[in-house]
Amino acid sequence: MTDAPTPPGPLVAVIGGGMAGLSAAWELVSGTEGVPPRVVVLEAGPRPGGKVRSTEFCGRTVDLAADAFLARRPEATRLCGELGLTDALVAPGTSGASLWARGRLRMMPDGVNLGVPTRAWPMIRSGILGPAGLLRAGLDLVLPHPGDPGATADRSVGDIVGSRLGHEVVERLVDPLVGGIHAGGVDDLSAESTFPPLLAADRRSGSLIRALRQPTAPAGAPSAPSPGPDARPTPVFWSLEGGNARLPAELAAALAARGVATHTGVAVESMERLPGGAAGPTWRLALAGDAAGVVGSEGPSDSLRSLDVDAAILAVPAGQAAGLLGDHAPAAASLLADVELASVTVITLSMPAGAIRSPLVGTGFLVPRTSPVAGRTALITGCTYLTRKWPGLARPGDELVRLSVGRFGDDRPDSLDDDELTAAAVAELSVVLDVQAPPRASLVTRWHGAFPQYRVGHLERTSAIERAVGGLPGVAVAGSAYRGVGIPAVVGNGRQAARSVLASLNGSTPARTGR
Repeated sequence: MTDAPTPPGPLVAVIGGGMAGLSAAWELVSGTEGVPPRVVVLEAGPRPGGKVRSTEFCGRTVDLAADAFLARRPEATRLCGELGLTDALVAPGTSGASLWARGRLRMMPDGVNLGVPTRAWPMIRSGILGPAGLLRAGLDLVLPHPGDPGATADRSVGDIVGSRLGHEVVERLVDPLVGGIHAGGVDDLSAESTFPPLLAADRRSGSLIRALRQPTAPAGAPSAPSPGPDARPTPVFWSLEGGNARLPAELAAALAARGVATHTGVAVESMERLPGGAAGPTWRLALAGDAAGVVGSEGPSDSLRSLDVDAAILAVPAGQAAGLLGDHAPAAASLLADVELASVTVITLSMPAGAIRSPLVGTGFLVPRTSPVAGRTALITGCTYLTRKWPGLARPGDELVRLSVGRFGDDRPDSLDDDELTAAAVAELSVVLDVQAPPRASLVTRWHGAFPQYRVGHLERTSAIERAVGGLPGVAVAGSAYRGVGIPAVVGNGRQAARSVLASLNGSTPARTGR
């Protein structure tokens, strides 16, 4: 007598092959008890990895978006460990950054917590604030602040800092740092979502400056494990040998080794709920594009097919998720459709050796929106000294720098073609760094709608979306639109979505991590 064959596990489709989707797929096939699910990743673009991408430029591999991830959040570092990449982690070759303030570059002073100064003398010496701005910020140390520990309402980062420390601190320090991370303005950004320790400190009595003297973990970050006695010191940022884009490439390869098929060029156009319930698949996905290779799909042509699945994780931008959920969770779809997006452009330059006359100190500089360059509102928002930050990129004869352009509400980059945009950005760089020669080569990468804006009340809206989607069997959402825009946050969010789906398939309720 032979044993009966084990029935196949449920089929889970991960829609979207960015870092959230790949991380969700990894969680689905990692350490699952019982019959593991079958997993398929469907990515509409030509490659997995989403915005974590790299390319060859002047004989070197350069990242086209995020070139590092926060070490204080453990999700990405832990994933690297699971993939056997711990020894490939590399720290920046230098630290510190400057601000373009009051007509010249000034080093960011010690004791700044996401733009909020917490030490007087370094702030005074930096020259970033004028005398009036310093006096206004200093009032926080002496004026009574009663606090309101029972307050529950969210507030904007700019509102809190401006009311406590004055507008110069907001405009010259907090906005370029916190606003720069989200390509938005801190007058609109949710403190609860982007800088929760600030909101907590404001609710307590006493000085905001004193309350923020301890470094804070980013929004939604779980506690990092304590390092062992032999652990190497943890830097602020990590990347990987060969570039940050190595992470999704290694992850996709590890998924393939576990039987997960990642299909690129395959879009999911709609979802249909099936009546079978426990007797069969729950969802029918309408596929478009290069769908012929998707095992189990059927349809009249290679490009118009459908796939029946037991569960689906929507790791796609907010607008696309809204379209897929419109017939099934209209409340969630409406909230997702209202998410505003910012576009940014990255311009990578090879500058001839000696062309940059100013000393390149630290990893680069930021440009506050209120600090004009050559008498005009700056187009560039920041600059990274790539070959200083990552010495492995250095070669004789040139200096690689990367300019960031664009933020929410600034549509000027969209009106310029790549050559015009490069010329305008290089002209501003020439003012800031005294550049005396044109670039040898340039590369323009446009990220349209890449940054969801976390408006005041964002976490409340995110929780409402997750509750509404949670009412659908075997469905979850993941990505940068929800609980953080950095790589660690997106990795953690993808894995949490996978745990939610596994719990739904098993008939249990998952425990949430973070808010």
